[in-house]
Amino acid sequence: MERVNHLNQPPILQPDSSSTGLDPKVAGLLCYLGGFVTGIIFLVLEKQSRFVKLHAVQSIVVSVSVIVISFIIGLIPIIGWLLGGLISLASLVLWIGLMLLTLQGKLTKLPYIGDWSEQQANKF
Repeated sequence: MERVNHLNQPPILQPDSSSTGLDPKVAGLLCYLGGFVTGIIFLVLEKQSRFVKLHAVQSIVVSVSVIVISFIIGLIPIIGWLLGGLISLASLVLWIGLMLLTLQGKLTKLPYIGDWSEQQANKF
């Protein structure tokens, strides 16, 4: 399951097999593709892959957080609308980055959100 880097870094967790029948890297990518909707779908469907479950929970948390923050900031006239545009751009970059890293098989945990997501994923 774990592969050791030659650069004295912590071990990299390799994706374990998915109960969905999909490659776990593809299942992880699909967790992010539709935001919280596909995150919920894969959280319900996945029975064994810790890799897929983590990405499903993280997808749900990130997408709901971005929606709530964008809504609240969007209520502020002019400055909020400008900040909302920047948040949208940043969330697009984050979304694409998370999908690409997941497709490469990397267990990418975001600061704060990732650790909490992992704890929640272990409960399913």
